[in-house]
Amino acid sequence: MPHFTVVPVEDSATSNYDSLEGINWHHGLGLLFFSRDREDGHGNHKEDSPFLSSADTDRKTDFYDRNLALFEEELDIRPKVSSLLSRLVNYTNITQGAREHEEAENTETSRRKAPKSPNMGTLMGVYLPCLQNIFGVILFLRLTWIVGTAGIVQSFLIVLMCCSCTMLTAISMSAIATNGVVPAGGAYFMISRSLGAEFGGAVGICFYLGTTFAAAMYILGAIEIFLKYLVPQAAIFHASDHHGGDSAILNNMRVYGTICLSLMAVVVFVGVKYVNKLASLFLACVIISIVSIYAGAIKSVFQPPNFSICMLGNRTLVRDQFDVCSKTVLEGNVTVPSQLWRNFCSSGNMSSPQCDDYFNQNNVTEIQGIPGLASDNMWGDYLEKGQILEKAGLPSVDVHRAVESVGLYVSADITTSFTLLVGIFFPSATGIMAGSNRSGDLKDAQKSIPIGTILAITTTTLVYFSSVVLFGACIEGAVLRDKFGDAVSKNLVVGTLSWPSPWVIVIGSFFSTVGAGLQSLTGAPRLLQAIAKDNIIPFLRVFGHGKANGEPTWALLLTGLIAELGILIASLDMVAPILSMFFLMCYLFVNLACAVQTLLRTPNWRPRFKYYHWALSFLGMSMCLALMFISSWYYAIVAMCIAGMIYKYIEYQGAEKEWGDGIRGLSLSAARYSLLRLEHGPPHTKNWRPQVLVLLKLDEDLHVKYPRLLTFVSQLKAGKGLTIVGSVIQGQFLDSYGETQASEQAVKNMMEIERVKGFCQVVVASKVREGIAHLIQSCGLGGMKHNTVVMGWPYGWRQSEDPRAWKTFIHTVRCTTAAHLALMVPKNVSFYPSNHERFTEGTIDVWWIVHDGGMLMLLPFLLKQHKVWRKCKMRIFTVAQMDDNSIQMKKDLATFLYQLRIEAEVEVVEMHDSDISAYTYERTLMMEQRSQMLRQMRLSSAEREREAQLVKDRHSLIRMGSLYSDEEEEVVEPVADKIQMTWTKEKYEAERRNRNNAPENFRELMSLKPDQSNVRRMHTAVKLNEVIVNKSHDARLVLLNMPGPPRNTDGDENYMEFLEVLTEGLERVLLVRGGGREVITIYS
Repeated sequence: MPHFTVVPVEDSATSNYDSLEGINWHHGLGLLFFSRDREDGHGNHKEDSPFLSSADTDRKTDFYDRNLALFEEELDIRPKVSSLLSRLVNYTNITQGAREHEEAENTETSRRKAPKSPNMGTLMGVYLPCLQNIFGVILFLRLTWIVGTAGIVQSFLIVLMCCSCTMLTAISMSAIATNGVVPAGGAYFMISRSLGAEFGGAVGICFYLGTTFAAAMYILGAIEIFLKYLVPQAAIFHASDHHGGDSAILNNMRVYGTICLSLMAVVVFVGVKYVNKLASLFLACVIISIVSIYAGAIKSVFQPPNFSICMLGNRTLVRDQFDVCSKTVLEGNVTVPSQLWRNFCSSGNMSSPQCDDYFNQNNVTEIQGIPGLASDNMWGDYLEKGQILEKAGLPSVDVHRAVESVGLYVSADITTSFTLLVGIFFPSATGIMAGSNRSGDLKDAQKSIPIGTILAITTTTLVYFSSVVLFGACIEGAVLRDKFGDAVSKNLVVGTLSWPSPWVIVIGSFFSTVGAGLQSLTGAPRLLQAIAKDNIIPFLRVFGHGKANGEPTWALLLTGLIAELGILIASLDMVAPILSMFFLMCYLFVNLACAVQTLLRTPNWRPRFKYYHWALSFLGMSMCLALMFISSWYYAIVAMCIAGMIYKYIEYQGAEKEWGDGIRGLSLSAARYSLLRLEHGPPHTKNWRPQVLVLLKLDEDLHVKYPRLLTFVSQLKAGKGLTIVGSVIQGQFLDSYGETQASEQAVKNMMEIERVKGFCQVVVASKVREGIAHLIQSCGLGGMKHNTVVMGWPYGWRQSEDPRAWKTFIHTVRCTTAAHLALMVPKNVSFYPSNHERFTEGTIDVWWIVHDGGMLMLLPFLLKQHKVWRKCKMRIFTVAQMDDNSIQMKKDLATFLYQLRIEAEVEVVEMHDSDISAYTYERTLMMEQRSQMLRQMRLSSAEREREAQLVKDRHSLIRMGSLYSDEEEEVVEPVADKIQMTWTKEKYEAERRNRNNAPENFRELMSLKPDQSNVRRMHTAVKLNEVIVNKSHDARLVLLNMPGPPRNTDGDENYMEFLEVLTEGLERVLLVRGGGREVITIYS
């Protein structure tokens, strides 16, 4: 079955990193049929249509295709297969590297020419670039020293560990790279799209820092070759004695390194095309240098080169300090002291010499630095800093005195250990991402990347293994341990083995290190530009801009400054472990990405490369982690802290991206597993916490009417548990989808402002009360369902002639009771504190009248966890009747609170039986008269017609409706725009009778006697309100048991009046109704 890789072609003047994930170009040839993205106003990309947009002419043709008449209405968004396939030929892979930058620097005509199709094969596109990036400064400057210090066996182990790590990483990388097109950014793109923006940004920055420090390392290597072996006379600083030699070398490295870095930055700024044109030359230098090493090793077997080293006893001498390796020389027939003698002796007179004791008691011998295959360097010889290089087996007389004339011996410049050598060698195994970075230039990226990368690693590994053997077998151990070639007249140690001349290696390694430094300075700014253009780290946005042709100018400037920090360190051996940490961190997450994708088995995980396994990825990840701590545990911790801080910053501050990453898939799998486990039953009382469904009200402009409701919930939840914010739109779903999306966005924006972490759900229903019932029934999933409903109070219900507002409210109360859910109704919510306010004193008063599960005890405790309410004290009031022992009640309540571990003041309020006051009787009478009068008004036919007309006129103004009003509650007959009546004699008589009955109805209202049950309820409400206002008039918040609605719906309006009377005179009231289960316990 044919496989198509389809991506858009970008104009040459556009940056290579524009929209790595969202295909947003408006100047290309079209849109990607896999994902056409749009922005939602916050910089986030959302999938809009999964198909290619057709041209208008194509649409017309498609519409009139007789054989597809069933699909003709959708052919504009769902094109015919033939149309789709015909367009595929116009697409090609995204061109990578610096090709578009080169074209942008040319003339206008070259800009307009059609982009060439990628035609690079495995050899030129992947294999050779990887070789160029992997081989580098360590091979030429440090591998001989590593072999001499660690020995062949341990050097083999170092190479095996590092190359095994990169090989396993290459396998994982091949799987990711062949699972679709990898645009610019290489490892950053792969990790970010596999593990998410947080991991991608963190590892992308680490990879960027690693590449930047790699540039510094290559520059330091080039300067070391320049000052040590090419032009030693160019040194600016000179040591006054042997103790000042190190500081003089470091200062020279800093000065020349800064000059070299500046020149390279200028070259990269002027044009990357020059770097690309020189790349082939630099690669040729690397290959020629390696070939010369092998040729020299073969020649040394038959005819070893003459590189003799001078030994005093078993100590190695610095060769350039004298001319003849002897204590005396024969001038004519006279034996005179040699230059070596004069270096060790203060007097040139041989009859009475004042010489170094070790010099007097040991002989001077000369041995071959390259004895052929006769060297024995199987085992290591680790040295302390300042320790003199010695050769085992040579006779030596020890002198137990302080070493004199230290500057004449070859000594170790740093203390060596196995872990240090691992950190120094690992950069020579990096560079495996070069092929994946150029995927757009490849003819068949999914075939070339795995083969080329793995072959390159195999080749370099074999070269390293063979080099270890050749160096250990062909070069004398004392020379190998001589890092700078002091024993062989300041020659590059690996150069002594090369053929035909040491200068082949010196010049070749110099140009290869310069080239590698230029490549790093070219790649690092583009990587930073890719991260900046993804907009996941806000403070890096400025580095996404550059010159008109897309060159990352600002990113190059930052890269130069960071590389200068590496230059100021001035030691190749100190910089190498730093970049090892950053590369190992990057490789670790490449392996993690492959392992996560493999274990999740997401449908889109279909790599062309089949030779991968999650176990190999985990092994590679473990090796990366182990190598980090083996190399340098403190650098490893610093690198992980940097990555962790970037991760948390992106998580907290960065832009949210939906890239279909593996971490999102992992979260879904974990959520599914947890939800299935939660299904087994309700949570234990100890684990109970309010999982809140907030019923919000939107105004005509789709704005949240009472945002303080969300503020209260955020203070109650403090980021814990489940929060669902729901709202209802009245209408038909097919007609209101756009309003639904706008409403959801408005609610989400308000949730973000109020820092409420949760979910939003807006439903469309023909009646508001039905929508609320749907929300109460269906919100949540499995065990993650709400157990508490928060709703606002229907303000102004008394003044409104429309009963639908309070009827919807009471219907919601009944629904929560039927669903066994707890209910909270904050009254006067606009007076509740914002998240920026602080109560420095005051009380939260709980009026515990009836027990309904302990919600009243738990809620103040949860509120006090928030900084707004933290300083408030908690008081609990309970009501004692005549037959209750109030003193014993207070003791029992205090004991109960002690066992609950809740600190609160306790007070028992005694309510004596009293006669029903005239005020209570009169208030009940007024309530019932009002209800009766409104009921009669609603029964009037003329009133009913006017009400219908009012509803019709107001329909356009209150399209959204109120959460607590229901425009379709009463069945209203449709009426004409203007009511026209034809008066007959019968109608006239009926209207006159209605008018005559009006005084009778009024007399009936005046003679009405209140219902006794209503009087009793009003009496309770009035008495309780008096007590509560007396005790809690200055409380910051009053929590109160909410009475249930009457079983008989005829008394609904009276129920609202009772609640009003109960809460009169209180600034902030929270009415609480339990869900019918215990939510707090005294047991541990």
